[in-house]
Amino acid sequence: MTVAHASQQELPLAGVLVLDFSQFLAGPSCCLRLADLGAEVIKVERPQGGDLARGLQLADQAFGADSALFHTINRNKKSFTADLKSPGDLERVKALIARADVMVHNFRPGVMDRLGLDFDTVARLNPRLIYAAITGYGARGPWREKPGQDLLVQAMSGLAWLSGDAGQGPVPVGLSLADLMAGAQLCQGVLALLVRRGRTGRGGRVDVSLIESAIDMQFEQLTAFLNGDGRQPARDAVNNASVYLGAPYGIYRTADGYLALAMAPLGRLAELTGCKPLEAYTDPATWFKDRARIKALLAEHLAKQPTAHWLALLEPADIWCAPVLDWPRLVSHAGFAALELTQEIESPQHGLMRTTRCPLRVDGEVLKSPRGAPSLGADNEQILRRLEEGSPGSST
Repeated sequence: MTVAHASQQELPLAGVLVLDFSQFLAGPSCCLRLADLGAEVIKVERPQGGDLARGLQLADQAFGADSALFHTINRNKKSFTADLKSPGDLERVKALIARADVMVHNFRPGVMDRLGLDFDTVARLNPRLIYAAITGYGARGPWREKPGQDLLVQAMSGLAWLSGDAGQGPVPVGLSLADLMAGAQLCQGVLALLVRRGRTGRGGRVDVSLIESAIDMQFEQLTAFLNGDGRQPARDAVNNASVYLGAPYGIYRTADGYLALAMAPLGRLAELTGCKPLEAYTDPATWFKDRARIKALLAEHLAKQPTAHWLALLEPADIWCAPVLDWPRLVSHAGFAALELTQEIESPQHGLMRTTRCPLRVDGEVLKSPRGAPSLGADNEQILRRLEEGSPGSST
């Protein structure tokens, strides 16, 4: 059985009320995961335009008046519009905060202080509240006012120098990696503080920045650098996939596609593939020192046969390898189907849209939430009525 919106009350965070003041990807992705786990999430948006991601289209795809991107990262949420600079609206927002369990924002440092929604003020309104914030570069230091945008953070964190071959310039990862990792980190912090609150009754604050998340993702490579000679590690000249791992680690062209090879003993690889020149590299110390030459020899050899040929030889021998799938091949594969990784979300005004589901399983069940993102201010009337009635809990 698939867990869906109809069984929301059975999910772990049922009854938890989250106020999402964030925009674009990092904060909304945190709140999306909380919603997937059963929380009621209310997006607090500007009356004019709302979350800027409503207009941020990928591949020119819209879903009604808003971008498909906005719907996929804000599905299963509600929308409440408020001008935080209006005293009346601000009072209504504070009334919501007094009843909430969690609030999330990604404003630049100082913005919430000027609005009167800083942690100290909010904690006096609601001592049990979990206050969660994402910034680009933290609240202190010379970078604090820089725009917290994913590509800029990849550039500044050193991440862009890990991909690509030695002859290339910096290569960014082709997705919003820093945003999504920061959202995941913030979600972990929120869940941890909810557990602590369950023990102590006390709320708290959790902060994360895009730059810290991007640097933390590099802990493996950066630790080696910090304990090394202080020089930037060189990317491999051939099929680079790790600045610190030796051959054969990389992606290789075959006669009809590509093959990924992870760590493997070169002697065994030479035996299985029939690549005679590899037999000269029996000393593991050479696998890093001579990796460019080794990879070049292997690349020439693997290009002679199709991917399926090499997989048939290597996989039964437990060599860590895989075909390199593009999206059409990925989504048509039986392995993809078995994971039930997609779902349809629905908007009453705009119909159905296909997207991904929450990657978590709870009690063995996949989590799917079929409700699309809300229209701007769609839930104002219901939320205001609940405030008047003094109802703090989730009505979902």
